[in-house]
Amino acid sequence: MKIVAGLGNPGSKYARTRHNVGFRAVEALSDRLGVKLDRSKHDALMAETTCGGERVMLLLPQTYMNKSGVSLAKAMRNANTTGADLLVVCDDVNLPLGKLRLRGQGSAGGQNGLRSIIVHIGTDEFARLRIGIGDREGGELTDHVLGTFHPDEIPLIDQAIERAADAALAFLERGLEAAMNEHNGWAPA
Repeated sequence: MKIVAGLGNPGSKYARTRHNVGFRAVEALSDRLGVKLDRSKHDALMAETTCGGERVMLLLPQTYMNKSGVSLAKAMRNANTTGADLLVVCDDVNLPLGKLRLRGQGSAGGQNGLRSIIVHIGTDEFARLRIGIGDREGGELTDHVLGTFHPDEIPLIDQAIERAADAALAFLERGLEAAMNEHNGWAPA
């Protein structure tokens, strides 16, 4: 079974924040796959389906960003899967607004959700798709990631979220390498 997890914070208060682009990308993916993220299990909202002839679990951890690994570890144990079958979609303040970066492994790079996942599943060998949310321009990091996008940024981030859903679908249908070749480095016009 493959797992695609979007990182973010639960609740309407956080729905349109920069930190929740991972949630939004997996929600867009669920629309494409024709499933609803409405089951509560593994401290997450989830859906199960098939794609590319393989079972797939879509997951939105409800443990808040900094404890995302708690939910992911439960789901992975239950599905009896490894990091090789996991794709995590999250925000990245170190990337320009809307730019995508897809990698097969690596450090948390300062992203607390990724840090939690690495700690709880015991490896950094899992795919991660980062969506650039832009630099905080000298302000507080927390205020930036928990803030909403400026009106002129919304069309760009909406494009990036749709493209991230395309990348996640490519990961499911054709594998990590194909997804990287097609989507790595993409940025909105």
